[in-house]
Amino acid sequence: MTDAAPATPSSAAISVKPRLRLGTRNSPLAMAQAYETRARLCAAHGWNEAEIELVPVVASGDKVLDRPLAEIGGKALWTKELDHWLHGGEIDLAVHSMKDVETLRPPTLAIAAVLPRADTADRLVGATSIAAIPKGATVGTSAPRRAAQLLHARPDCRVVSFRGNVATRLAKLERGEADCTLLASAGLDRLGEDAVGARLDPQDWLPAPAQGAIGIECRSDDHATLSLLAAIDHSPSRHAVMAERALLKVLGGNCHSPIAMLTDAAGEELTLRCALFSPDGAERIEASASGPAGQSEWIAALGAQLLAQLTPAMAPHFGHPSG
Repeated sequence: MTDAAPATPSSAAISVKPRLRLGTRNSPLAMAQAYETRARLCAAHGWNEAEIELVPVVASGDKVLDRPLAEIGGKALWTKELDHWLHGGEIDLAVHSMKDVETLRPPTLAIAAVLPRADTADRLVGATSIAAIPKGATVGTSAPRRAAQLLHARPDCRVVSFRGNVATRLAKLERGEADCTLLASAGLDRLGEDAVGARLDPQDWLPAPAQGAIGIECRSDDHATLSLLAAIDHSPSRHAVMAERALLKVLGGNCHSPIAMLTDAAGEELTLRCALFSPDGAERIEASASGPAGQSEWIAALGAQLLAQLTPAMAPHFGHPSG
């Protein structure tokens, strides 16, 4: 049985005929990312904002909030409606939080631009540091990376599932469903919540692959849109994000995989650190490597090194690339 096709987006009446239709999830954070994308495109090409129509969609991942993402379809739940609209021509481009985009994408679609990457850090809400979390506290998160990393550092804590947008998770915390939670610093900043939470140094608390990055996707045969998006592509951010996604692919990482990464750049040279965990946080391995941006051999070697170190408790969660 095939999935029902998403409803066709409706177009609001505007006085200026849009040049481009930009698809986005309709969450507050996704809309903030769409506004930034529109502003950058208009600044680059001298357009009025009315020339880019925003077309919001309720993504499948926003509809089911009572189960972990990995149980209900993985990262594809954030992209499938927008993919359908791109393929059908209802929209010309789609904006994504790159950490939520599946490792394997359809060849008919292209990540045409990566905007300047924001802060890659996580923020802890409810305590001033990981060490300051009260003994035996309940921490709300549905991210395997955050859960495993927390339990590795603080095995006395208990992790409970926490899904929903930023406001939903903060409301759950306010209601006492957990003592603390972890949120992406970039998302909080984009929502104007820069005072919320304690920033965790990414050198000590490694972020998710591609965290803090906004990507814009279009059809791979739409050369006009590809050319327009090239004007807002930030090469250093693209190099770092694509290196992390390449390593994720080598590792066979998916929504079940507790993977943390950090890329540091010095000119065209990248240094990529990666830590893998068992889901319960009891086991952790780490490796790093450096190499030229845009080349994959050194990334493949780093991935092979990490896979060779996997323990029996970790191995089932790697080697199956998808969402």
